[in-house]
Amino acid sequence: MSSSPDPVFLHDAPGPGWFGPWGGRFAPETLVANLEELEAAWHDFRSDPAAREEWDAVLRDFAGRPTPLFPARRLGAELGVELWLKREDLLHTGAHKLNNALGQALIARRMGKTRILAETGAGQHGVATATACALLGLECVVYMGAVDAARQAPNVERMELLGARIELVEDGQTTLKDAVNAALRAWVGDPEAHYLLGSALGPHPFPTIVAGLQEVIGREARAQVLDQAGALPDLAVACVGGGSNAIGLFRGFLDDPVELVGVEAGGTGTSPGLHAARFSGEGGAPGVLHGCHTRVLQDAAGQVLPTHSISAGLDYPAVGPEHAELARTGRARYVAAGDDEALDAFLRLTRTEGILPALESSHALAWVLRERTAGRLADGLRIVVNLSGRGDKDLHTVLARLRRGEEES
Repeated sequence: MSSSPDPVFLHDAPGPGWFGPWGGRFAPETLVANLEELEAAWHDFRSDPAAREEWDAVLRDFAGRPTPLFPARRLGAELGVELWLKREDLLHTGAHKLNNALGQALIARRMGKTRILAETGAGQHGVATATACALLGLECVVYMGAVDAARQAPNVERMELLGARIELVEDGQTTLKDAVNAALRAWVGDPEAHYLLGSALGPHPFPTIVAGLQEVIGREARAQVLDQAGALPDLAVACVGGGSNAIGLFRGFLDDPVELVGVEAGGTGTSPGLHAARFSGEGGAPGVLHGCHTRVLQDAAGQVLPTHSISAGLDYPAVGPEHAELARTGRARYVAAGDDEALDAFLRLTRTEGILPALESSHALAWVLRERTAGRLADGLRIVVNLSGRGDKDLHTVLARLRRGEEES
């Protein structure tokens, strides 16, 4: 874990917890004490060598870090680029989410908490949290939208096997936004619990904590590409839902001449309700959701718009505030890839490299494929794509789409 100040962008900020004009702590008074306690525990955790040593050891011996940086030579040769995949799919539980879950669970234990509340969309954060709780002997309650639970049934079963209690959320679209709402409401009524938020968003200090626990991805990737390729990449690309895997990768290259590209869910169109693109789709504007000021998909009256994505992990209507600042300053750019493009990327990587990527990660790869095919990326570029998770959880969705396509043809 880096010892750099938290958060990264404080030069324009009105105070701690702000990334330029984004971030803050927009929370009910009943949660302020919890958030202040968590902020103090985070700084204590960062400054305690023994705590950091324990976290490093758990990441190494239990989670399986460092994860490899894999040269995708066959697909890279087809595209005419040098393509590297940061293999977070090989982390224990199958996604980058475990980095954050283990770190926050260790902090919660130091705080004397015995119960963990969490939300999940694609299920990977829920599985990671249930895994961390099983390891550390903590009670685990996971809130999950009913729609997501239906399309991510294998992850629901994994969470239950790990001892977690699943609370299905039937409100709203019954997806990730609604699961976050339910988890926050539960935390208000359960101050003895710790809410283990899964992405780099929410009220301060969550964006700072989650990014700090995920930046191991970027630090490893930077060292690995220098060692294996002998130079920095031209591009670092990651999918962006809430934004934890992307900010983890980007933080490794912020001070380098590396272009950072975040790929959102383009869904099936640009109209509201057909996508989850906060930067490039209709409806994205500054607003407050789940405790922070950031970019939110909303209508003219400020009501949160419905979202869509083939991927259960990318259909969140807002984005982490650090990403909003990276976009504002031009340090990163944010683009979108659609459902069909992500599915095509999933199949292409599977059949050229023997790797089944999560549909979330497939969006990042889809943008590279589209831009290279269209000639908008130059020959020979060195590109690092964060493969944030594995695709086992998405087989039901992928196979159903493929069968439907065969029937329609």
